[in-house]
Amino acid sequence: MAELSDTMAVAYEGEDRKVFDELVQRYHKQAYNVAYRMTGNHADAEDLTQDTFLKAYRFFGYYKRNMPFENWLYRIMSNIFVDWLRRRPKVHIRSLDEPIRQEEGETTLDIPDTADGPEALTLSHELDAEMQSVLNTLPADFRLTVILSDVEGLSYEEISEAMGCSIGTVRSRLHRGRKLLREKLKPYLE
Repeated sequence: MAELSDTMAVAYEGEDRKVFDELVQRYHKQAYNVAYRMTGNHADAEDLTQDTFLKAYRFFGYYKRNMPFENWLYRIMSNIFVDWLRRRPKVHIRSLDEPIRQEEGETTLDIPDTADGPEALTLSHELDAEMQSVLNTLPADFRLTVILSDVEGLSYEEISEAMGCSIGTVRSRLHRGRKLLREKLKPYLE
């Protein structure tokens, strides 16, 4: 009898794996786009997307099949992103091993030139780069709400479910997030 239940568990696990693989294929690009808008860069977006799908796979048994998968996935993604923000150091720590330059009796750290190169300067004139930089300045909850609503086109109910908050909170965050975006984009539009 135990052998029969083990066989059924393996068959069910294989079926779950197939369903999950299909969902990954369907939602990977969309999840990456949301992650990119949240993080603001390609490498972090890839990491966030990968971590999200790994955690989703690990807890796929808890996913209620009658609920939209993307809402469940966005909730996982937003939780991981908030955890990343919490772990990020509040201050920049300099290494004692950084190169030191001495000029005319003065000792300074040899700091690399962080100015943008020609390609970045050209791209900076595009509205998308400016929009992303403005998005990055929004608080994480406002940013995610604006992205899910205005970029991904989710309804208030879907956003509420994905973020784990009430519809009123979604409306408030969306209103305040859009207002902040308008204020911060005003100089670019004039």
